[in-house]
Amino acid sequence: MSEQTTLSPGTEAVTVEAAMSDTKAVSGAITKIESRTSKVAIIGLGYVGLPLAVEFAHSGFDVCGLDISREKVDSIQRGVNYIKDVPDDLLTELVKKGKLKATTDFSILKDHDAISICVPTPLSKTHDPDLSFILSALSEVKKYLRPGHIVVLESTTYPGTTEEVLLPELASTGLNVGEDFFLAFSPERIDPGNEVFGAKNTPKVIGGVTPNCSKVCSTLYSQVIERVVTVNSTSAAEMVKLLENTFRSINIGLVNELAIMCDLLKVDIWEVIDAAATKPFGYMPFYPGPGLGGHCIPIDPSYLSWKMRSLNYRARFIDLAVEVNKSMPAHVVTKVMNALNERQKCLHGAKVLVLGIAYKRDIDDVRESPALDIVKLLRDKGAQISYHDSYAPTFCYDEICMASLELTEKNLYDQDCVLITTDHSNIDYQWVVNHSQLVVDTRNATKHIKEDRDRIVKL
Repeated sequence: MSEQTTLSPGTEAVTVEAAMSDTKAVSGAITKIESRTSKVAIIGLGYVGLPLAVEFAHSGFDVCGLDISREKVDSIQRGVNYIKDVPDDLLTELVKKGKLKATTDFSILKDHDAISICVPTPLSKTHDPDLSFILSALSEVKKYLRPGHIVVLESTTYPGTTEEVLLPELASTGLNVGEDFFLAFSPERIDPGNEVFGAKNTPKVIGGVTPNCSKVCSTLYSQVIERVVTVNSTSAAEMVKLLENTFRSINIGLVNELAIMCDLLKVDIWEVIDAAATKPFGYMPFYPGPGLGGHCIPIDPSYLSWKMRSLNYRARFIDLAVEVNKSMPAHVVTKVMNALNERQKCLHGAKVLVLGIAYKRDIDDVRESPALDIVKLLRDKGAQISYHDSYAPTFCYDEICMASLELTEKNLYDQDCVLITTDHSNIDYQWVVNHSQLVVDTRNATKHIKEDRDRIVKL
C-alpha cells in the first residue's frame, strides 16, 4: 500500500488508519479494496479519466470507463489509444486481459463499487461555472447508488461543490454518507505532456465529507498512487487545486506584464529572467508567452473568483492576472504589426504563418490556446493566415477552420512573417530562421540562434 498522510493545522502528519475508527461498512469496503475485488468505474474518459482508469486496471482492479462519446468508447474497446500520456501497449494489454472495458451504458454503475467522476467543468459564456457535465454524471450515479458505494469527484470546481451539490442529491436516496456510502473530492493533477510526473507518481490530495469517507477513499487511491495526502474537508481539497493554478495564473500574469514593461524599456525579458533564476532562494522563474491556454490555468482561477463574488468579495489579484493574460494575444498582434511596419510592410494583406496552434509544447491540445485568438485577431485585421502544427493538423475555432500547412523552405520564405506561438521540440528553429524573412518569437524558441538575429523579434 502507498503512503497515506493527513494534514491538519498545527499538527504533525499522522497515519489515516490511526485517526479514525472502523465501522462494518468501512472495514468491508477496505477489505474489498485491498484484495482488489472492488470494481472501479471511471466517468469521463478524457485526459484525466483514461490515465486514471489505466492505473487502476494496471494495479489489478477490474475497471469500466463510462463516456457519452461513442467514438472514445469504441476506441478503447478496440484497444486503440487516443491519449498521448497513456502507453499504447499497456492500454492494448489491459483491454485484451479484460481488466479495462468501456461503455456508454451507465447502468453498469450498480455492479461497481467505486466511482470516480472525471468530467469537464468549463466556464459559460458569461464566465460562470458550468457544472452541467457534473450534474449529468451525478444524476446517473444517484440512480444506481447503493450501500458500499464510493464516489469521488475529480473535476475541478469551486469550494463547496461536493457538499453543496453532490451530497444533497446522493443523500436524498435515503443512504447515509460515511455509513452507507462514501463521498470525497480529489483534484486531478494531470499535466499533459509531462514525461516525469504522471497519474501514478503525482501525489493525490483527498478530502472526504466525513472521516470515514476520507479513510475509505484514501485507501482506494493509495492502491494505485504512490502518495496520498488527506485534508480535513472536501472544500479544502477543492481549494487546493484552485490555489495551485491561481498561483500559476498570477505569476504568469506578472511576468507577462513585466515582458510588456521590458519591451517599452528596450530590455530583454528572457535575459532578465535567466539572471534572476540564478538566485538560489526566494525566486521561482515563470516565463511570458502569447497568453494562457489549456484546461486548467485559464479557467480555474475564475471558479474561485466567481465563488468569492457570491460572498461579496472581489478577488483582485485573480481578476488583474486574468486581465493581463487575456491581453497578451492583442499584444502579440501589435508586435507582429510593428515588426512588419519597420520593414515597410502593412499587416493588412500580409502573409503570416502561425507556428504552433496547441496551447503548449509537444501536445495536441488546442483548448483555450492563445494561438486561436491570435489567428482570429490577425484575420480580423486583414492578414492572410496559415499555420503549421504537426500535433494539431486541423482545428476549428469561432467559425474558422484550417488545416496545417506543410513546413517547407518555400512555404517559409513566401511568408511576410513567421509567428512562433508554440515551441514544439520537433521544429528546427535555426532552419526556420534561415528560410524566413521575419520571425516573431513569443516563446524564446530562438534563444540559441546566433546568426540572423536581425530577422528575429522577441516578445
